[in-house]
Amino acid sequence: MSFRPSSVRLIIALLAGLFLVSACSVRRFIPTDEYLLKSASVTVTAPDSVRNIGGVEDELEALLRPEPNSTFLGMRVGLNAHYKSQKEKPGFLNKYLNRKFGQEPVYLSDVDSSRTMDLISNRLENSGFFNTKVSSTTTTKKKVASVNYKVALGQPYTLEKYELDSAAGTIYEGIAQSLEESPITKGTRFSLDLLKLERERIDTYLKERGYYNFNADFLIFEADTNQYDNRRFNLFLRLKKEVPQKSLLPYKLNKIYVNPDYSLNNKATQEDAYSINGIHFIQDPEFFKPTRMTPYILFKEGQPYNPKISRLTSSRLASIGAYKFVNIRYEPDFDEVSDQDTLGLNANIFLSPLKKRSIRTEVKAVSKSNGFAGPAMAAVYSNRNLFRGGETLNLSANFGYEVQFGTGSTKGLSSTQVGFETGLVIPRLLLPFNVNDTLLYAVPKTNIKFGYDLFNRSDLYKINALNTRFGYSWQKNQSIYHELNPISINYVNTSNISPEFQSILDRNPFLKSSFQEQLITGLTYSFFYNELTEGKKRNPIQLSTNFEFAGNIFGWASKDKDGDGQKKLFGIAYAQFFKADFNFVYHYHLSSKQTLVGRAFGGFGLPYANSESLPFSRQYFSGGPSSVRAFRTRSLGPGSYQPTAADQNSFFDRSGDIRLEANIEYRFPIYSFLKGALFVDAGNVWLNNENAALPGGKFSSDFIKELGIGYGAGLRVDIQSFVIRFDLASPFSKPYLPVGKRTGFNLSEILFNFGIGYPF
Repeated sequence: MSFRPSSVRLIIALLAGLFLVSACSVRRFIPTDEYLLKSASVTVTAPDSVRNIGGVEDELEALLRPEPNSTFLGMRVGLNAHYKSQKEKPGFLNKYLNRKFGQEPVYLSDVDSSRTMDLISNRLENSGFFNTKVSSTTTTKKKVASVNYKVALGQPYTLEKYELDSAAGTIYEGIAQSLEESPITKGTRFSLDLLKLERERIDTYLKERGYYNFNADFLIFEADTNQYDNRRFNLFLRLKKEVPQKSLLPYKLNKIYVNPDYSLNNKATQEDAYSINGIHFIQDPEFFKPTRMTPYILFKEGQPYNPKISRLTSSRLASIGAYKFVNIRYEPDFDEVSDQDTLGLNANIFLSPLKKRSIRTEVKAVSKSNGFAGPAMAAVYSNRNLFRGGETLNLSANFGYEVQFGTGSTKGLSSTQVGFETGLVIPRLLLPFNVNDTLLYAVPKTNIKFGYDLFNRSDLYKINALNTRFGYSWQKNQSIYHELNPISINYVNTSNISPEFQSILDRNPFLKSSFQEQLITGLTYSFFYNELTEGKKRNPIQLSTNFEFAGNIFGWASKDKDGDGQKKLFGIAYAQFFKADFNFVYHYHLSSKQTLVGRAFGGFGLPYANSESLPFSRQYFSGGPSSVRAFRTRSLGPGSYQPTAADQNSFFDRSGDIRLEANIEYRFPIYSFLKGALFVDAGNVWLNNENAALPGGKFSSDFIKELGIGYGAGLRVDIQSFVIRFDLASPFSKPYLPVGKRTGFNLSEILFNFGIGYPF
């Protein structure tokens, strides 16, 4: 999809005109005795000895109320919609726009500067800055106003000594031990928020040691500034008076009850409970085998209460895949406190199952860079808790049909793809030794898959593929996930090759090697690290790596019977290669709503011994909506190779053994759920070895000059994390052009990309 330069100039002119019209149209609606609030800001000054002013500024900025009306490219769209809806005859369109985007005007008269300055002073006192000077300045111009608050910080109060005002009792010993891990140390600036966090930290520390009924509100801090004259203070911690005795004692677990089928189907009561390893199961009929569930429950009878172990148990039970709700409730199990050292708790685990059987279908349209387009359908049938141990059987089928549009000799070609897969997920590791108990965060899983795919490109060739996989997956914590497949087998057979396609293969040994009958077997491993799931990091990162080793185990059992240099097993050549890649994404938050996201991808595949090239299914491709967006999907490379006019819309994709990509994207809000982005992408694929049929495709020291580079802008409709993405991109550097003619800005070549979700 492209636009002419004249069209681009027209769009720019229209946007500029729209900005001027919007600005003027808003101002004419402002009442004569009012000023529209344009901005509100805070300016902070402090002595050189005061650090971390940036954090203080962010806190104070959050206090400024009301917020000015939002803008889009300098235009107050929401405010304009509101004003026009207030006309005597606004019309249907203006009413509709006001309902969807309208904003009430925010005037200078709505700003209470005195109250805001009081809020600023109060917040600064809570942060240790007492007797701070705060003032405000208001400027007005052409019916708009700006308010600036000036803050002059003084020297804050800092900690000299932190002590526990202790008394006799086990809980005081626990509190004293917790203070050894306290972040509050000598020199810490006084902060009310920090003291609140300290109370919560101590509360968490005690609860993890059995103090079920303790509450952070039972703790009191007292600050003493009378001992010093240079803005230092002593901090004392003590318990409130009249804290209930049951809150000062630790708890242990007496009975553990599990309801594996917490629904109307389960008629059993506690009297019908079946006990195994000290855990009492309440179910009739049996829904989940007790021997299979006990390893998922981490707490035992007689153990101290620990909310962390409780959360981990809940997470493990939820990760089985058989339950939609997991609820753990605790009930006190004692008559009175008296002189006991510990108190009792009963744990009740309620598990609400998912529907045993379900069917999920998906229909989509597919469009590729080589002109192929058409519908695709997929369906997945799931049978959960198949053997009453949390196992899930998945049966999936997919169908796709594509026709090549456009011009040329390949116009009208069609392809059909049909696939079937059977998968069994077992929520435990099938190993000769036990490691399940060492993986506490989530239940590790064994995955067994078997599938068949048929790809038929009319009048050219047909590919049959059988694949099977046996492996394990486990999540170490909220951020780290592993997947290991010690057995991965793929058998690929190309048949019904037409003379036309055979001639292409004969001219291109690299492509011919990719399409030959092959057995691909080996080991794969994937590692994923994602700090976005934590929600705590200011600048989170994401990292994924993949490794694959293929063909090594057959060396001793295979022979070169035909004398063609290829060893075969059961008459089938097998692939030997190593492949590794990584994907790194860094999110740098410029503000709470603006983010700079960078991505780097590197991939390397090395065929050796029995293989001249990577199998086609293992090769790298570049270009497309989540790659280098100024180039169509799988249309870059390899290297500086330029296809002939006949091959521009050919029936095979351009691929390589090496892939390098880098992206940087600036993401910003526009209005409500509408987000914007500006981006630059670069990347390409290369071959390990020179190929006469693909001149310029070999990786060399000049690879930087062979990067395809593009730039563009996009819109994202982000509704509760469901993102629909529209990107416009234009190439800046085309590696397939002669040196000296590759770079340059050309707005006449704009490519439209559509996608679901963010590109990285």
